[in-house]
Amino acid sequence: MSKGERILDVKNIHMRFESKGICVRAVTDVSFPVMEGETIGIVGESGCGKTTLGRCIVRAYEPSEGSVQYTAADGQTIDFLQIDKATMKKYRKEIQMIFQDPYSSLDPRMTVYDIIKEPLAANFPKMPKAEMEQRIMDIAAKVGLNTSYLKRYPHAFSGGQRQRIGIARALVLNPRVIVCDEAVSALDVSIQAQVINLLHDLQKEFGLTYLFISHDLSVVEYISDKVGVMYLGKMVEFAPTKNLFEHPMHPYTESLLSAVPVADPTVQNERIPLEGEIPNPANPPSGCHFHTRCRYCCDKCKTDVPEYRELEPGHFVACHRAEELKLRGFTYDE
Repeated sequence: MSKGERILDVKNIHMRFESKGICVRAVTDVSFPVMEGETIGIVGESGCGKTTLGRCIVRAYEPSEGSVQYTAADGQTIDFLQIDKATMKKYRKEIQMIFQDPYSSLDPRMTVYDIIKEPLAANFPKMPKAEMEQRIMDIAAKVGLNTSYLKRYPHAFSGGQRQRIGIARALVLNPRVIVCDEAVSALDVSIQAQVINLLHDLQKEFGLTYLFISHDLSVVEYISDKVGVMYLGKMVEFAPTKNLFEHPMHPYTESLLSAVPVADPTVQNERIPLEGEIPNPANPPSGCHFHTRCRYCCDKCKTDVPEYRELEPGHFVACHRAEELKLRGFTYDE
């Protein structure tokens, strides 16, 4: 597969959690393509379903409906959600995940060496010991970990170093796709920059494809080729990064972008605050889920679910009044 060809095709993913007669729709009918070698940013408020979506894609959760079509290294196109667990194990090494919290995602009773070794031992049990050791040493060096650290335990490291251990664990199987779930949100700003640059360098070196989940729009703008905006479990806008940041067509995206700080004291942003709280996903509003907080809300928004449609090449939006926002020409750095 050459760079730019479709590697993942997420189609109509639904994830419902049911307990004691209550159904929470964490993800509702989300679809988007992922091309090899690119980074897809997924943004939204806490509780919008972005982490759940990432876990559905790697099949850490079993989605209620939908499909994840993956074009594997051997050229076969498979649906992650239709194959059995034995077949999934064969392809698991090609799609890995970096977790949000570097403190809780590492086993405190294992050394760094054993943490990085564990995926190799599980997927390649017959790999010679010398080859396995060399692989671990090489990956540790790639992510900036001194090999003398390999005998230490996670508690001996800073947050940035722990996240590098998590990245090494994901990379050791030589994956093609990595889901980064808030991979830098728990880190200080200076450490965030180091980890983001590391991810960027690794992507160029290994041709990696990223699904980058974050609530930090500045980070997403820097690292992503395309961005999807989620609200209450639904994808409300999806577009190339430049298009989305310069010409948002959904009121929710417009409001999020207005809150991004600009590193220029002479620039005054028009802040568009969101009113109210995120609705209960167990009892979402009728019509457009965003209408209870939208300043452009009309009667149609309260009753009719907006169609998720393509208004410009590659720019999808679910809003009844998207054309008006498009004509308004909002830009977040005005």
